[in-house]
Amino acid sequence: MTYHAKSEFMRVMLERGFVADCTDYQALDEALIKGVVPAYIGFDATAKSLHVGSLIQIMMLRWLQKTGHKPIVLMGGGTTKVGDPSFRADERPLLDDAAINANIAGIKAVFTNYVSFGDADTDAEMVNNAEWLDGLNYLSFLRDIGRHFSVNRMLAFESVKSRLDREQSLSFLEFNYMILQAYDFLELNRRYGCLLQMGGSDQWGNIVNGIDLTRRVLDNQIFGLTTPLLETSDGKKMGKSQDGAVWLNPDMRSPYEFWQFWRNTTDADVGRFLKLYTELPIEECDRLAALDGADINAAKIRLANEVTTLAHGAEAAKTAEATAREVFEKGGVGDDLPTIAISAEDIGDGISIVQLLVKSGLAKSGKDAKRLIAENGAKMNDKAVTSAGQMITSDDLTPPLKLSAGKKRHALVTLVS
Repeated sequence: MTYHAKSEFMRVMLERGFVADCTDYQALDEALIKGVVPAYIGFDATAKSLHVGSLIQIMMLRWLQKTGHKPIVLMGGGTTKVGDPSFRADERPLLDDAAINANIAGIKAVFTNYVSFGDADTDAEMVNNAEWLDGLNYLSFLRDIGRHFSVNRMLAFESVKSRLDREQSLSFLEFNYMILQAYDFLELNRRYGCLLQMGGSDQWGNIVNGIDLTRRVLDNQIFGLTTPLLETSDGKKMGKSQDGAVWLNPDMRSPYEFWQFWRNTTDADVGRFLKLYTELPIEECDRLAALDGADINAAKIRLANEVTTLAHGAEAAKTAEATAREVFEKGGVGDDLPTIAISAEDIGDGISIVQLLVKSGLAKSGKDAKRLIAENGAKMNDKAVTSAGQMITSDDLTPPLKLSAGKKRHALVTLVS
């Protein structure tokens, strides 16, 4: 539907392409006009960082705060122990408390770059659902909360139905996830006055469950807002690259590699990504997206700089751009390239170029490295590697050795004593 928003937050969400669906556009819009609306997005702590696939939700929380409302970052310290089965083919591996807490600490470091935490009305708050889930009494929970859920309705949700239709196992543990997520919304409404849950469109069923449960138990009106599930124009899942997930933490994906991911955006995605992942005015996003030919590269560099500045700071973006210019335009090495250190002891009498490509992360396996070489895609110090049997000695690593896979992926290999 076409809805003309009155509140600044809803206007931004609709203009920039964040909205897939909303449970009640007008009532939510009116609540946003009346005063500060606390809103949350949940993130399970399955890794020490979030990746680019979560960035659309992170930007929603940032815009929420910028337009005068309160972001609640809900960490799934409790739900991570269950695992969200939504549109997955298999069960997630279960983590212990120590691993979950370490992951939460890593994820909080991501959010400090996007929202400000504190005690003021519109300051962000990070909440862990283990606070109310870890101590639940099973029988009391079934009696007080479980009785509001219809198994028939739960089985009809697409996230569950698609798993069962493929005759893939869905454990009772996972089946409980949607009840726990619904209970999260109820508790956040009860404890923090939270009025809105946001998330990807794959979470629609879980969000509606929470709204229905809160209405039944507390008789409160709350809302849901979902984003489209993003794929790149060539059909790839957002957040993935040729060499794995594009993490937001700098110790898991260097600022240069992060910058390069955005610089490599396909022409067709530039305008959409500028609106979703930067704060540039809509008119400027449209102007940059309309560039064509070689000029579109300027738009991609602007996209990479803006997104990297938000994630890692202006200096990191500036350094990444300078490194890219050194590597691509001048044929240099570039001091900020991803670097791996290897010892003389590890090299011994020599290490094969195939092993080195795998160690550097430029190839996923020996087979992948050999294919890269056979297709003339591997380079060493900007010269093509012609033999998979080529051996590298310690002498070859002083000064550092530059490895390349294709035109856009590079790494330095340094020798350590």
